Amino acid sequence: MKIAIQGELGSNSHMAAMSMLGNDLAALSIVPCNVSAEVMAQVLSGAVDAAVLPIENSLHGSVAEHYDLLLELDVRIERESLLRIHHNLIVAPGVALVEVRRVISHPVALSQCRKFLAAHPEFEVMPFYDTAGSVKYLMEHQLRDVAGIAPVLAATQYEGQVLVSSVEDHAQNFTRFHLVRRMEDPWLIAPTEPDNKMSLAFAIEHRPGTLVAALERLAWAGVDLTKIESRPVPGSPWEYVFYVDVRFDAPGKAEAAVAALMEHCRMVKILGRYRAAATP
Repeated sequence: MKIAIQGELGSNSHMAAMSMLGNDLAALSIVPCNVSAEVMAQVLSGAVDAAVLPIENSLHGSVAEHYDLLLELDVRIERESLLRIHHNLIVAPGVALVEVRRVISHPVALSQCRKFLAAHPEFEVMPFYDTAGSVKYLMEHQLRDVAGIAPVLAATQYEGQVLVSSVEDHAQNFTRFHLVRRMEDPWLIAPTEPDNKMSLAFAIEHRPGTLVAALERLAWAGVDLTKIESRPVPGSPWEYVFYVDVRFDAPGKAEAAVAALMEHCRMVKILGRYRAAATP
């Protein structure tokens, strides 16, 4: 089973893929990609079976680019998971804290570890392209005065050492990930429980009250709106596509919600129907 991720091996996306699809590394091949567009290209070409992409972090917010790709491309969300995010200070084996002069990591990870970094003004803090990539870099170059902030899996992947664990500011730090497949592909893993969540994208006429009317139709259908996000329409200034997640307790309610939106909106796309992930 080949799964594409954005970022390096040992990243949170790698951990999410293992969480969703199993920890058997012999059966699971992770394909790291530089950018999200490359991830989706791998999916659409059939070079991989699926992709695992982050869609939202409980502190940082949504990953806007991934919403755009879900709308634009012929793909669907098959599953979601929630991953508790732990940031760790990782160094080469044998390095002591007093030897560290520079800390590198992805800008989002650095922003979520402000208190720890502020407590160590001796560190020069520098953004890097990837969390796990920071550990890969310092290990490849045998740097003994540089530390990366990354998941524990990155230390395992590149044979680094966790010097300080859980350096994040907030314990309640979760990232929601989607397992994404080509629209026409069968289920990668057959669901064991019925769907109770749906992600939709819709566009409405640019007139007063149209958004309120769309949301009223969702309420009328009996679904629970759990998220709403807007994104600009390329080439149409000040027009937006709305992305919503809804929960439902009966399949008929999901179908009624889609039908009601189609009567009112100029565009509706079902991005996926799946089982809502439980908070770890």
